[in-house]
Amino acid sequence: MDYAATSPSADADAFGTQNVAATQPAAASAERMHHAKAIAAITLGNGLEFFDFTIYSFFATIIGKLYFPVEGQLAQLMLAVGTFGVGFIMRPVGGVVLGGYADRAGRKAAMSLTLWLMTLGSALIAFAPTYAAIGLAAPLLVILARLIQGFALGGEIGASTSLLLEYGSDKTRGFYGSWQFVSQGLNTVCGSLLGVALAAWLSTEALESWGWRVPFVIGMAMGPIGIYIRRHLDETLPGIEDGGAAQTPAAVARVPASRPASQAVLQPASQPVRKLFRDHSRVITMGVLTTIGGTAANYIVLFYLSTYAIRILHLPMSSALWAAWTAAVVTVICSPFAGSLSDRVGRKRVLWVSRVLLIVAVYPAFMIINAAPTVPVLLSVVAGLAVLVAFTAVPNIVMLPEMFPRAIRATGMSIVYCLGVSIFGGFAQFFATWLIQLTGNNLAPAWYLIGCGVVSLLPLPFMRETAGRAID
Repeated sequence: MDYAATSPSADADAFGTQNVAATQPAAASAERMHHAKAIAAITLGNGLEFFDFTIYSFFATIIGKLYFPVEGQLAQLMLAVGTFGVGFIMRPVGGVVLGGYADRAGRKAAMSLTLWLMTLGSALIAFAPTYAAIGLAAPLLVILARLIQGFALGGEIGASTSLLLEYGSDKTRGFYGSWQFVSQGLNTVCGSLLGVALAAWLSTEALESWGWRVPFVIGMAMGPIGIYIRRHLDETLPGIEDGGAAQTPAAVARVPASRPASQAVLQPASQPVRKLFRDHSRVITMGVLTTIGGTAANYIVLFYLSTYAIRILHLPMSSALWAAWTAAVVTVICSPFAGSLSDRVGRKRVLWVSRVLLIVAVYPAFMIINAAPTVPVLLSVVAGLAVLVAFTAVPNIVMLPEMFPRAIRATGMSIVYCLGVSIFGGFAQFFATWLIQLTGNNLAPAWYLIGCGVVSLLPLPFMRETAGRAID
């Protein structure tokens, strides 16, 4: 008799091998489910934060009337959208301060802080008395609120995008990172629907009296919900516990075996901002230039065209807000496909083709909506432009954090993105309105987009392809 074949040790080995093989698909399925929940949590939290920031643009015409009582509707609009842009001035500051905090204390700690700050900004706008009630203090309160919100969002973008990428692999980072742009689209969907509903249900007097404040109250109330959602995320910065404190050597030694060994010994950067500008100044410059084209297109197509339809095309507010909704829905649908395509064929190729097509299409698009200023034509043009915006913005926003090592990734992403967005995105609506007033030509905003798009293509040949390559 062959005792080896029937011995307990042999049976245990056989069954053990079978058990390991049987648990592998289950483990992979559990990991996919865990990552799906993480994406949902990050996307929802990020969407809530962008909702608080961008809802202002949908009510810019009313806010201009109530808080900036100057002569002329166009002048009021310029001051209102200029105040929208003021929030972007603080983005680079928030990127430096909160991005550095995310690289020291962890992604989760920084993302919770940004939500609290965004909630504070929404509360200030929601309850700010009008110019008729308190005079000059009214617009100053609105400006203060926008500065706080801009500071918060400057830190949010780097921490949340870095967290998304760090959940992905070398072959899926584009798809994971695309959910950053999905979250921005979702906030626009919700904000524009809420604007349409308020404009349809309330009289003009009620909307201008109190109705416009409702979205800011909702955004303020949703802040604690976003913070609760993010509590259940795993921290991806090695050396940081989920509570936000630096791990002890013993804790670092307990890093799961599934995490690469190089990450187990990586410690948070002590001076991420100084290291960033000392060692990566060239990358920062190229990243900022590349960001200009995508962010200008994003803020003109997703936000300004609804205001443009009201003031320039003279469409009713309830109809014009459908333009923002349409653009947002299209970007939400297209963004994951754009991310996946960039994983397969490369970030640079997708960005280059889509941005050239956008440059070519934008002037005819403005000609069409001015020649036939109707809602169906407006929505059709906006939908076509939004497809190109999604395919040019997603690989761009994914490439930025990939250019930096993990220890300074959130800081690098925050600074590069915020420098590009703060002027050319945040003040895109102001520049577009100013160009119309300066030239008397309703097609002038198209030239702004074309100029930003051409400049943004210049550094692309000198940037390395990051798709499919290890970044840590």
